[in-house]
Amino acid sequence: MLAVNYSTLRSNLKDYCDKATDSQETVIVTRKDEKNVVIISLEKYNQLEKAAKNLEYLTMLDKSMAGAEAGGFVTKKRLN
Repeated sequence: MLAVNYSTLRSNLKDYCDKATDSQETVIVTRKDEKNVVIISLEKYNQLEKAAKNLEYLTMLDKSMAGAEAGGFVTKKRLN
């Protein structure tokens, strides 16, 4: 993880973008009033998004399983 101030980043933007993409570095850009930002590669961003969606799905499944184990579901038979 790298931390760099905004002025330095501006002067060397290509280098820091290359570090984020080629070396999978996380670049923290420090700014006034703690309005900092983070630069990461698109690949890393997509991985984070996928992990967040998987976590949401797993949470939903856990909630459903807890409901089933607590007897919260009713099974119905279909009559022909």
